[in-house]
Amino acid sequence: MLSTIAYTLFVWSPLFLGLLLLIIMLRKIMPSFIKIWLVKLVAYSMIAAYAVGFLHYTLPQRDIVLVLDAYEKRMDVSSNSMFWGKQDAGTIRQDTRDVRFIDTEMPDGSVMVYRNEDTGFGWPPYFKFDSSDLSAKAKQLVSTRDNPKWVAVRHYGWRNTVFSLFPNATSMKQVDGPDVTLIPWFNIIFTIFLALICLGIYRLMQLFKRRRIDPMVDSVEDAWDDVSETTHSMGDRVRGWFKRLGGGV
Repeated sequence: MLSTIAYTLFVWSPLFLGLLLLIIMLRKIMPSFIKIWLVKLVAYSMIAAYAVGFLHYTLPQRDIVLVLDAYEKRMDVSSNSMFWGKQDAGTIRQDTRDVRFIDTEMPDGSVMVYRNEDTGFGWPPYFKFDSSDLSAKAKQLVSTRDNPKWVAVRHYGWRNTVFSLFPNATSMKQVDGPDVTLIPWFNIIFTIFLALICLGIYRLMQLFKRRRIDPMVDSVEDAWDDVSETTHSMGDRVRGWFKRLGGGV
């Protein structure tokens, strides 16, 4: 039940967002009971949630873990294939295929399972073609109770048990211990660069709105006022005609 509700909201939310943006654009002719500030709050919150979720899913993250096992498992990935990678480069694409997994343990004792799939030239652009090599490396780094090997796993994606989603490991390297500090330089630089681009796009959109959208909305509002005036005028004429007709009778 919960997964059905979540999937329904995920599928229909873009349509709902488009309706909210249309209301904002035509706010001057919307009925007075529609609170435009509330519509803006919901619409901009949805856009921010989409943006943050997209970046959190796509940008690389690193976990320090103990590798417990590396294996293959046959999976059906047709229903939520957008959250899965690609089959090995050079093989035929199939919905049912063997997927490599890496079982790990976090420093706090919890477990994390990573998938190990190629990304190829698709999205996200990690250009990963070495899932077989990464699987062999993971097997070399498997820890034992007497010989723990702490490993930094670079990955993207989410772990979700409802939709059977797994983060995709892209690389791994052995580190000194669970307390080692890893600074996400790429994410910091990319986020600053993206913020500057978004600021520039926002300024361009403001200019476009001022020069194109606002005049169009004003013309629609003027046309709506003309229609209202014409309707009232016709109503007055009809009422006057009925009055004269009644007086004549």
